[in-house]
Amino acid sequence: MTIKLHKSSIQKQTQITITGSKSESNRLLLLQALYPKLKIDNVSNSDDSKVMQSALASEDHLIDIHHAGTAMRFLTSYFACQEGREVVLTGSKRMKERPIEILVEALNQLGADITYDETYGCPPLKIKGKQLTKHKVALKANVSSQYISALLLVASSLNNGLELTLEGEITSIPYINMTLNLLNQVGIKTEFKNQVITVTPKTDELSCDGLTVESDWSSASYFYSIVALSPLNTEIILSSYKKDSLQGDSALIDIYKFFGVQTTFEGDSVLLKKIKAIENQSLEFQLNKSPDIAQTIAVTCLGLGMECYLTGLHTLKIKETDRLVALQNEFEKLGATVDITEDSLKLYACSEINENIKIETYNDHRMAMAFAPLALKTDLFIEDYMVVSKSYPTFWEDLSLLGFKFSK
Repeated sequence: MTIKLHKSSIQKQTQITITGSKSESNRLLLLQALYPKLKIDNVSNSDDSKVMQSALASEDHLIDIHHAGTAMRFLTSYFACQEGREVVLTGSKRMKERPIEILVEALNQLGADITYDETYGCPPLKIKGKQLTKHKVALKANVSSQYISALLLVASSLNNGLELTLEGEITSIPYINMTLNLLNQVGIKTEFKNQVITVTPKTDELSCDGLTVESDWSSASYFYSIVALSPLNTEIILSSYKKDSLQGDSALIDIYKFFGVQTTFEGDSVLLKKIKAIENQSLEFQLNKSPDIAQTIAVTCLGLGMECYLTGLHTLKIKETDRLVALQNEFEKLGATVDITEDSLKLYACSEINENIKIETYNDHRMAMAFAPLALKTDLFIEDYMVVSKSYPTFWEDLSLLGFKFSK
């Protein structure tokens, strides 16, 4: 299904409520499965979190998590240590192409029994749940932080806890720190020193009855882009957010200063305001700590006729699609010139954007949402537009509240 976005302008001030962080929600849902008395408020309404909840509650032998990459990694660890439980963990066609060997190898070294049902190194996985008795393992740290978090989340339920040695440069450290912080908040002791993370076993109940999930900063990125592409003094209020966020994508606060967007915290809300017109500049950002906002930043630059060089993007190649190739494809259709490598993207300044281009989303929610703000500059189409439900089911309704015009 395709949606047409008509060239629009938005209201001067609008308030939007964004659901809880998918990253925090999925971590806490797994901890809740291990420690059922834990209560969670403001859980994400995303497809990914719904899939996570359904899988954790299921008693079926076959667990299908569709496109949910986080769920695949986290559930692999979870089912590996569920003694006596046997499952086949599978997903979409793209999920069956996404590598998971590093995590499987680490779990098997800890004593797990996981084998590949089709292609070596990729889902679906046959998992025979066991009591994992070993507690020391090493893991390559430069591929995906989700492998690390998947191990850390189950570590306290292991008899001897976990001593995890990270090898090489560590990718997406904020997501690892998020996991450790949430563990600490519920009373699980951890230590992160040099390249070694230690998690102490937890035999009694958690010291925390419940936690409230902060709203999702990745979802906020699209509103930062909208404000950046709007006239001076445009304002959007988003709730609910924290100054001391655990989410790496809160880097938006500093990054979007370069686009003239000011962020002001007001209670548990943030006010985004366009305070300065900025065009025809060249920007460079290292995004290895927040790669999920790369698409949004690149599209913002395209809309403003700016050049940008984004690095630290190696994890984008193993997401819902190869996001670097996908961006290059769609930018070129819009009239831009883009160079990509294994971990970078260079967008050259583009003075005119082609109209009525159909943006392919490649089963990737962030492609749909990142390109939508371009409707402030031109008419365009978004194919498979409901792919946004993976992380932000009410995205189009919220754009309508702002004043975006579209037809199906």
